[in-house]
Amino acid sequence: MPHDRSSMGRFTPGACRTRASATRRLALLSLLVLTNSLACGATAAPRTTAPAPASVYSITDITVIDVERGVAVPRQTVVVEGDRITGIGASARQAAPGRARRIDGRGLFLMPGLVDAHVHYLDPPVFGRLMIANGVLLVRDMGMPNDYILKMRDGLNRGEGLGPEMVATGTVLDGDPPLVPLISQGIKTPEEGRDAVRKQAAAGVDMIKVYSRLDPDVFRAIVEEAQKHGLKAVGHVPETVDLEDAARTGLASSEHFFGFDRVIAGLLGAPATRRYAGMGAGADYFQRLGEVDTAGLQQVYRRIRATGMAVCPTVVVFKSATDMKAVQRDSFPRREYISPAVFDIWKSQWSQQDDLPEYIWRNWARMVGGLSGAGVPLMVGTDLLFPGVFPGYAVHEEMAIWQDAGIAPPEILRSATLVPAKFMGLGARLGSVSEGMMASMVLVRANPLEDVRNAGQIEGVFKRGQYFDRVDLDRLLEEAKTLAGHSTP
Repeated sequence: MPHDRSSMGRFTPGACRTRASATRRLALLSLLVLTNSLACGATAAPRTTAPAPASVYSITDITVIDVERGVAVPRQTVVVEGDRITGIGASARQAAPGRARRIDGRGLFLMPGLVDAHVHYLDPPVFGRLMIANGVLLVRDMGMPNDYILKMRDGLNRGEGLGPEMVATGTVLDGDPPLVPLISQGIKTPEEGRDAVRKQAAAGVDMIKVYSRLDPDVFRAIVEEAQKHGLKAVGHVPETVDLEDAARTGLASSEHFFGFDRVIAGLLGAPATRRYAGMGAGADYFQRLGEVDTAGLQQVYRRIRATGMAVCPTVVVFKSATDMKAVQRDSFPRREYISPAVFDIWKSQWSQQDDLPEYIWRNWARMVGGLSGAGVPLMVGTDLLFPGVFPGYAVHEEMAIWQDAGIAPPEILRSATLVPAKFMGLGARLGSVSEGMMASMVLVRANPLEDVRNAGQIEGVFKRGQYFDRVDLDRLLEEAKTLAGHSTP
């Protein structure tokens, strides 16, 4: 999460002043939300709209979106038995079991469930319903206390409650003192870093999250130890580590474009900051992106591609930050989906953050296009929990930003489905619509390969073989409002 603990007043790139009291309030409020979320998930939810699972479905005359090849295959019949796709073929030849519940797919398109590759998962009863209603069926949680998030992950992955499947990093490994104490462990030495990784591995995390204040030798030790345990190191490029050095060391995914400011500074022959500077970090260099030699920047992108490091840009969070005063006004589109406790976190952590200039997210979007052109693996993520970033909806907003930056819809869909599923080690059962795969799919009313915004025209969702039609999805949205304390008459 690109936390800003500054009281920046007028926006000044690179300026940051610590607000310890705000951090303490955030910690207390977060603990309340964590406790309340678990209680809500167990006891306080309204009667679920989740339909009783049918054992067999037959989706007839549907157009299947092959995200790997980027093609639409018309007039298919898809058979779902239990939680798996057991048959796909031309409707004229694919027989459906007689006991199957038939879904008429004429005029519809069937695509894999979407992925949000960067979330901080709170308020599960609300977040889960919004995710399903928006076709987001897999998330990567990028930092929460182990005791909370690993239990949440295991419950979701067993199919308990309404929500997406999850992989989780658990506690964040940061320098000492850590930027966000509630979800982080501060680490001073390489041996402390190795020991922390061993404990995280024993706790059962899926990946190791690194953060901004790590010293270079500690960062390297953490990455090396993670690799010994078969775990990917993911997260922020530390402020004292160059982006390319982080990639060569083995950082598997870089979040938010942190570190790219120093790449631009180097290409401009300018000095770059070596300390965490909040959300405005390096903004003056991003403003000067137009001055950078394009060929030189592309060479950097190609070298990153050679290391295999993926990038999860989360541009939508910085677009949302152009109207931070909305926190003070308590004025957001979809405000009815945010509970008072989550909104209190927004106010405690970010109410003093001034609006960021638009050039930051717009230039980041341009850089996403450059990374795409160089073949760097990209993953759609949103940094959910930031003000104005709403579960599920923000995935569609991020995809639209990429398309407007010139990336073709087929590539965006891969980055929102197959690429992150493979990155998370789940590509054998998630990320595509094909025989033998998990039946986690979305039916939409228009072709997302032509316009990625069509992925938001959702007619139905399969979650591990459980089908939610449009009526079910609308009821999920109403339930989310009720759970957030904004029920409609």
